[in-house]
Amino acid sequence: MTENTYIDPGADTKEGYKISSTSRGLARMVVGDETPEDRIRQRCAISVGDFIMADLMAFNNNPVEAGLRALSAGRPVITDIRMVQTGIRKNEHHSDVLCALDFGAALSQGYGITRTSAGFMALRDTLENAIIVIGNAPSALLTVCRMVDEGIMPALVIGTPVGFVNAKESKELLRTKNLPSISNVGTRGGTPPAVASLNEIITMYIETQR
Repeated sequence: MTENTYIDPGADTKEGYKISSTSRGLARMVVGDETPEDRIRQRCAISVGDFIMADLMAFNNNPVEAGLRALSAGRPVITDIRMVQTGIRKNEHHSDVLCALDFGAALSQGYGITRTSAGFMALRDTLENAIIVIGNAPSALLTVCRMVDEGIMPALVIGTPVGFVNAKESKELLRTKNLPSISNVGTRGGTPPAVASLNEIITMYIETQR
């Protein structure tokens, strides 16, 4: 694999470049830099300021390749919360980045479920071959897993919800599904590793276009 010399796109000042370059260099040494998955591990560790996160990341069914194909096809990205939506890079690819919260209000009230779960239910027809990114809501990840059992097949599911109620269990369930996924082990997680995972795949996609 070609040496990863990428610096995060937000590093557009001298100081920002130095911080990003130093962080990446350290992460390459600690995490390794042999595979595309290593690049995601690096970025996830940087996103939470803890190299332990790199060892907690799990990759099933070639998720990097699946994500690159979905981006190439312009498939939509669907997030659980606006923080995740906001953090995902929007330029240099053609995929719309949607937030499930914008679609689930009516269903949420009618069924007494979380708005994120209801949003994914409302977007059922859009989930096929889409990239799903869940960084906060275990309930949404459980809903997506149930929809997969019903025959919906996303291109890639990134699931890193954080917390003590169903977070660990929802990620364990995701890893039993026969589809490309990125997740992490245990109760840790959150928006930073979810966003970091997809942004690194987007970076890889951009590199293929140059």
